[in-house]
Amino acid sequence: MIAADHILRRIDGLIDLGELRDALAPHYSRRGRPSIVPELLIRMALIARLYGITSERRLCEEVRFNLAYRWFCRLPLDAPVPHHSTFSKNRHGRFRDAGIFRILFEQTVRRCADAGLIAHKDAAIDASFVAADASWQRKMRDADMAAPRLPRPVCEWLADQANAPPQEHGVPRGKPAEVSRTDPASAWSARTARGRFGYALNVLIDTPGGVTIDVEASPARFAAEVDAGRTMLARADDRFGYRPKRVAADTAYGSAAFLAFVTDRGTIPHIPVLEGSTSRFVTRTAVS
Repeated sequence: MIAADHILRRIDGLIDLGELRDALAPHYSRRGRPSIVPELLIRMALIARLYGITSERRLCEEVRFNLAYRWFCRLPLDAPVPHHSTFSKNRHGRFRDAGIFRILFEQTVRRCADAGLIAHKDAAIDASFVAADASWQRKMRDADMAAPRLPRPVCEWLADQANAPPQEHGVPRGKPAEVSRTDPASAWSARTARGRFGYALNVLIDTPGGVTIDVEASPARFAAEVDAGRTMLARADDRFGYRPKRVAADTAYGSAAFLAFVTDRGTIPHIPVLEGSTSRFVTRTAVS
């Protein structure tokens, strides 16, 4: 019923969810009502990403009536589709605690490496702005934080900030000038015409094959994006032994500290140097 060249059939032959089952096993009880198979939720989540289905309600409806989706999810025609609320409960609970999507992502990178698609020569780092689901008008400034009553998301965010470990690489944590009342973890950014709260999707790419080696989310601040660049390079080396000969990035990554970090790893940075960082970078490399 499903064509041999259908994209879901081709993807089905490449994914192996056995490692995910082992990672999720401690999160499910063997007693009581049978749980929804986690592989079903993961396969449905893959369909949502592949076909741009952003609503989990709509995803459940699509899987209910689409034969190709049912085949990919291993759902018989008479089997019920999970309720849409199941996704949020698992995404914010079991899946996050077990790091499921990180496991699936790294498994895919290893398959690309085994297929010879990763050259280990040239890499690039960049960030894409992702707008937060928060109003640009509902924001708080530093003086507003002293109010006796604060919104619940802001209280939780302040508690997380107080308990957060020191920032890596010796970069002090700065106070944001503006904080969203509903999504304080996002950052105010002027990259759009009006300015929005948002996040940065940071990506490390092996440029010859266009393979994404690592991803890291961060608030949409240049300092956080640069720190994410360090994290991705270090993690790619640790997980896959990936240490490219050259790495390219834009001027936002041209600080002396980041350039020194790259060169210390034996990688040549193809990054414009930020004004004011040239002398410090030259001194740092000369000492090295």
